[in-house]
Amino acid sequence: MPVKFPYEEFDLSGVRTYPLASRPSKAHAADFARPYPPGAGLGAWLDRLPRILAAADFAAVVDAIVGARAKGAGLVWGLGAHVIKTGLSPILVDLMERGFVSAIATNGAGLIHDFELALAGATSEEVDETLGPGRFGMAEETGRQLNEAIAAGVGAGLGIGQAVGAYLRDLAPPHGHLSLAAAAVRLGIPFTVHVAVGTDVIHMHPAASGAALGEGSLRDFRYFVSNVARLAGGVYLNCGSAVILPEVFLKAVALARNRGLALEGLTTVNLDFVRLYRPQTNVVTRPVAGSGRGYSLVGHHEIMIPLLAAAVVERASA
Repeated sequence: MPVKFPYEEFDLSGVRTYPLASRPSKAHAADFARPYPPGAGLGAWLDRLPRILAAADFAAVVDAIVGARAKGAGLVWGLGAHVIKTGLSPILVDLMERGFVSAIATNGAGLIHDFELALAGATSEEVDETLGPGRFGMAEETGRQLNEAIAAGVGAGLGIGQAVGAYLRDLAPPHGHLSLAAAAVRLGIPFTVHVAVGTDVIHMHPAASGAALGEGSLRDFRYFVSNVARLAGGVYLNCGSAVILPEVFLKAVALARNRGLALEGLTTVNLDFVRLYRPQTNVVTRPVAGSGRGYSLVGHHEIMIPLLAAAVVERASA
């Protein structure tokens, strides 16, 4: 027979309490935001952020980047294509020139946007409009010239990033100042490209060479591993890549550790407008477990990266 409970109010007369001041609390007035006074500048704005949750993480990332440059540690940026096509190349080139970039990695789509911006000052076609008529990905210059640059450069012993950067340097296109690949060649910064064959529009063109793409991307992977192997005390930022670069980064960390490089004090950052499993696991969590710190900053690239860059420049000049 089931037990039946009566309608009976619980007796609260013996409830135990304690003084509020004795309780550990997660939010403290000393950490709260402070109003921004007009004309105070970005540094004052940054100092007035609350030291709580994402604002505290943002400030910590700024400090990690500035600190890495100050002590000569590495600063490697992994960039998805969306970062480039949302107009952030001038910001990133400026960071390269200021010494806040030791190396850059991107995927095949990122290289395509970078190349088209250099040639035409425009990129990112309307897929919905061009897919139906069979015009998607069929820009002549992109398909022919980019494939030719890759094949020629890889044949000369270069990686894909080096090959395209050197091609743009020699071509001197009208908008070459917008190219990360060209800036990398000019500044002597490693620029690597990590390709998944069949994912990029240039793979649809007759000039595409599987041998060159494969050999060049593998060569770039090995360059990238060398860059990651130098990141003890440094920072790796994964911006806008949800699959390819987090996987490549994890394999690079694995190889560095296999060679006895602990990467102590590494800071990792994932910056994207959503949190996804792979970058959260392969960038923010696994590579720094027990030896560093990982951060996830959520927001639109076209806002967050200029904000981060400005905060870094401001803090470094203080």
